[in-house]
Amino acid sequence: MSETRVVTLGCRLNTYESEVMRDHAETAGLEDAIIINTCAVTGEAERQARQTIRRLRRENPGAKIIVTGCAAQIHPDDFAAMPEVDRVLGNREKMQAESFHFAPATAEENTPVEVTNIMEATETAHHLIGGFGNRARAFVQVQQGCDHRCTFCIIPFGRGPNRSLTAESITEQVRTLVEGGFKEVVLSGVDLTSYGADLPNRMPLGQMVKRLLAAVPGLERLRLSSLDPAAVDDDLFDAIVNEPRLMPHIHLSLQAGDDMILKRMKRRHTRAQAIEICQRLRARRNGLVFGADLIAGFPTETEEMFENSLRLVEDCGLTFLHVFPYSSRPGTPAAKMPDIPGDLRKERAAKIRAAGEQAFLAYAQSRIGSRARVLIEKENEGLSEHYVRVRLDGEAEPGSIVPVRLTGLDGETLLGTRDE
Repeated sequence: MSETRVVTLGCRLNTYESEVMRDHAETAGLEDAIIINTCAVTGEAERQARQTIRRLRRENPGAKIIVTGCAAQIHPDDFAAMPEVDRVLGNREKMQAESFHFAPATAEENTPVEVTNIMEATETAHHLIGGFGNRARAFVQVQQGCDHRCTFCIIPFGRGPNRSLTAESITEQVRTLVEGGFKEVVLSGVDLTSYGADLPNRMPLGQMVKRLLAAVPGLERLRLSSLDPAAVDDDLFDAIVNEPRLMPHIHLSLQAGDDMILKRMKRRHTRAQAIEICQRLRARRNGLVFGADLIAGFPTETEEMFENSLRLVEDCGLTFLHVFPYSSRPGTPAAKMPDIPGDLRKERAAKIRAAGEQAFLAYAQSRIGSRARVLIEKENEGLSEHYVRVRLDGEAEPGSIVPVRLTGLDGETLLGTRDE
């Protein structure tokens, strides 16, 4: 029998949780099964999940198909109705070891569905992970859920309320990974900057980061997943500016660059505040680069509003973009707002992507001739401190950090030679 395969769709949090499920499946002795960890951030993400399920069933007719993740949490019955699916697990259930003691349904039974009300979740379980397959970087979940209600977002209904892990349990996990050879760890969460608000000591993210770096001196590189610009407080600002092991690539959840659209999205920052946080951080730490999430074609978005978002790429100095054409999610307030045509949404998204590509290429060109330290992920490729992919002119040990002189650019990949 073949071992269990885990297919991860969506965010970094799913990457972490997939490793937890892989461990649970191995411990349970689950064989010849495929676990599909879905995403629900857009309607397209759900469509791709269903497409993936059907393809995997065609390619693996005898395998057990288990579907979980945010799309399964929000629409369990839709996935249970798919003839390709053997079991549906909710986001709480997928983290429980007992869920992987598999008992397939008989022809007379309905597909087993184990999905409870995620809004009743009050804590996030601590799962100690020793490895991430063949990955050079490790992802650690430090926070789960979201208490905010952006009008376009369905994710709180897939992830539940804000819950944080203690600093002690995070330190234990990171120390285990470092002892296992990992040199870079990414802290992830649904709403990362809300970390600690639910804990008895209310330790904010910036304080936790400082404590973690002090407690695990062997950790060479630490990254943070997406940050809400409205929640970058003094502690987090100080950590970004003064902790050299915190990598100089900051990803912000901006979503738009027009104040009226931000208000209709129910975001907590303004256009000016987004620009200010980028300027203040860049002024205090040389070489800092920024990425951002941006949505194009939100309901009611006029051409002028769109231009404000487009200009944000230059005004904030963004070099790494995740751009999405707006996707209506039934059950969200934005779904009731006056929509704009789908073709126009795609056209605007393409314009923002093009601006982002130009900004990235200009930045990458500016790096030629400088030095970088590259975390090797496979043979001769890896990521620099600034989150740029680099290809060496010779092989290096995966998982190692190699000093490199950057010599050229091939597409979106910088070229380099060892600089020792």
